[in-house]
Amino acid sequence: MRAFLIILLAGATAALTIVVRIPIPGTGGYLNFGDIAVVFCGLFLGKKYGAVAGGVGSALADLIGGFFIFAPITLVAKGLEGFLAGMIGATGIAVFLLPLAGLCMVAVYFIAELFLPGVGLAAALSEVPFNLIQAFVGAFGGYLVFKAVLKALPKKKDRGV
Repeated sequence: MRAFLIILLAGATAALTIVVRIPIPGTGGYLNFGDIAVVFCGLFLGKKYGAVAGGVGSALADLIGGFFIFAPITLVAKGLEGFLAGMIGATGIAVFLLPLAGLCMVAVYFIAELFLPGVGLAAALSEVPFNLIQAFVGAFGGYLVFKAVLKALPKKKDRGV
């Protein structure tokens, strides 16, 4: 059952990343809603499996979308984001801590872009504000989706367990 959920949520992460793309002028990158799914994966599946689903789904979106050079970076950046979201969990202060997972994703992209051919410091810096927006939307959106899904799921006594 867990493997099924990982595959399903990796696919949902890829879809949310691909379906809504808002181009970032001058960088070739784009804003998307994939981080909502990455944070949800971490909260719903826990740190280890959330990292796998979020990282693989996001890297798959890069491969499908033609951003091949970013796929390994995305695997690490989004995997770390999902892992940290899973570590933070759905505690009472999670809504304040979850942006830290997104900030780590922003840092990984920034550092990686410094060393990518044809990117460098200026382009890496120009991506930071957009990545920050995506990180915060992902943190809060992922938390809200997680809470909504938990509310919609039947309780254990209702499932006959």
